[in-house]
Amino acid sequence: MLRRSFLTLFAAAGLSACSSAPAPSPAASAPASDFSFNRGGDRSLPTKVWLPAGNGPHPLIYFSHGLTSQPDDYAELLAAWAAAGFLVAGPKYPHTWYGAPEYDADDVVNQPADAQYVITELLKSLGGRVDPQRIAAAGHSAGAITTVGLFSGSRDDRLKAGLMIAGRQMPQPAPFSGPAAPVLFVQGGEDETVTSAEAWGAYNEVPWPKGFLDIPKAGHLPHRDEPALVAATTTDFWRWTLNGDQAARQRLPQDGLTSTF
Repeated sequence: MLRRSFLTLFAAAGLSACSSAPAPSPAASAPASDFSFNRGGDRSLPTKVWLPAGNGPHPLIYFSHGLTSQPDDYAELLAAWAAAGFLVAGPKYPHTWYGAPEYDADDVVNQPADAQYVITELLKSLGGRVDPQRIAAAGHSAGAITTVGLFSGSRDDRLKAGLMIAGRQMPQPAPFSGPAAPVLFVQGGEDETVTSAEAWGAYNEVPWPKGFLDIPKAGHLPHRDEPALVAATTTDFWRWTLNGDQAARQRLPQDGLTSTF
């Protein structure tokens, strides 16, 4: 089988840095709910949902965590999106979260199908709280690779935008396909786990409106190294792509952002 092991792609030290993020401040907090989904067999997908104020319908941002991580590790960023009016949901993937009973980094190749399943179940479970016409996908590290899969070989046509934090393509890249969707890459210049060259390689294959935010002094966790910049930039990206907010588009940073937006 021509599949390189993700264990060789992600250094253990870099992945262990995906541990708990600081708790959001009370002003940025959003109430959370837990859902239990299962795609069959051993593919249990417990999912946390950060709920914005109001009954909606709200845009949905589906988030994929990195290896040896979990959604709560990104709580500060995800709660900030929820506080801005977005419903945010993230599962624990069955074989790549930090407490997985049978950890298998190569299982990332199965996660795009998990993501599509969870999105479908969320639409059923949350009903009118979610706007099915405004769905986006985001992820960090292996979760960003999962997100790339949702826009390429495992294309989910429901997605209107995508965010990859420290992301690259899978070892056997498939072309980006389906309806055009703006995508944003956020990359630390000092990341040794997913290098800038790998991130740029994926970015250069995107045929749609796209942006690349380079944060020179950040490592594999740019959302932890520069939390205010990443939160502000990504929130405005969502406001533009999911809400049609042109003022938010104009607020995207001029320094460090290469884009065709």
